[in-house]
Amino acid sequence: MRRYAVPGVSIAVVDGDRIMWARGFGVTAKNGAAVTEATLFPGSSISKAITATGTLRLVDEARLALDTDVNTYLRSWKVPENEFTATEKVTLRRLLSHGAGTNVHAWKSYALAEAIPTLPQILDGVPPANTEPIRVEAVPGTAFRYSGGGVEIEQMVLEDVTGESFDALMQRLVFAPIGMHDSQFAARLPPALRARAATSHDGDGAPIVDRVHPELAADGLWTTPTDLMQWAIEIAGARAGRSSRVLKQATATAMLTMQQVPLGLGPFLDGTGRGFHFGHQGSDDGYHAEIVYFPATGQGAAIMTNGAGGLLLIRELLFAIAAEYSWPDYAPETVEAFPADAATLDGIVGVYEAPYDGMTVTVTVTRAREGLVVAVPLLGIRSDAVLTSASTIVLLDSGDTLSVVGAATALRFGPLELPRRAR
Repeated sequence: MRRYAVPGVSIAVVDGDRIMWARGFGVTAKNGAAVTEATLFPGSSISKAITATGTLRLVDEARLALDTDVNTYLRSWKVPENEFTATEKVTLRRLLSHGAGTNVHAWKSYALAEAIPTLPQILDGVPPANTEPIRVEAVPGTAFRYSGGGVEIEQMVLEDVTGESFDALMQRLVFAPIGMHDSQFAARLPPALRARAATSHDGDGAPIVDRVHPELAADGLWTTPTDLMQWAIEIAGARAGRSSRVLKQATATAMLTMQQVPLGLGPFLDGTGRGFHFGHQGSDDGYHAEIVYFPATGQGAAIMTNGAGGLLLIRELLFAIAAEYSWPDYAPETVEAFPADAATLDGIVGVYEAPYDGMTVTVTVTRAREGLVVAVPLLGIRSDAVLTSASTIVLLDSGDTLSVVGAATALRFGPLELPRRAR
């Protein structure tokens, strides 16, 4: 926790389809209360998998169909037609698996005292919304395109079809049947719950001023690791035919069947055989969370943190839990260092920048005694790194890969190419 500047962590571990233990570590804020298993954290993008559960329950009730044009259901707002929707339509199956071709990958937050937009304002990108309009920018059904915007369309469908507020609907369809008593979808938590919530912190360990996310279906879940594990146990149980409190067996099976790689209907999927597992990550404004579950063995864990370096800490913790409980998968990868000389390493050292989603992504590469150190402040990353080839850098903490482009004049980080900034 000190290494990654994470003040507080909450963990729940499942073995044999039951919660073995749940415990908090550290504090909710500087000079704040101790983190306990009941401390609330934002689920961030894990919200999407929980939202999908409510949507699929309405499919089971024949109030929705996965492959129907969502404009059939929408009343308060419609998906604007364009050249991409001429032959293929936006459907719930495509929205849940991020294959609908919609835009807006992630969300910008709002200050606690700011006016927050309504859902139609978010969808049309009009003030006080601070993101662009949600539109179809690729032919639906043709490719994976992670889209928080698409999940907000899903929320509009749910509200229009049922006439219920989103949180009330999710309480009825998902939280109450499963027993997720510490879960709520909310932009602003009620004061009583706010007192139980962890405060987020930046990479230097400083508290981040309270921020809110009104995009409830995609980003608005407040919960605990225990509640998240109860959800995972229920979904795995439904798939195995042991429970029907929320989903029918066929629907839970479809939820955990690859639809648009790497997603099922809501959760991310990975592994095969006994090593098959499902889950989701979430990250927002210094908060990070992850849930992993292996249906074949009834094993998994959920971890939630309140520091910018939480993703890296979560990775370390999951590796440790996987080893302790003999998970069938989830071991760290072994890499072999490339024998680079000092001149080669020095040639990569520098600061690289590129615009991304209205911000500037900065990657700083410095020398270490036996290799490199890569820092990505926006993602809370500071990691020892090694060259595994003349043009490939591997971050040892996260496993992320950087590619050296054009004789070290730029780095490629995921989909981004970052030019080198003049020294």
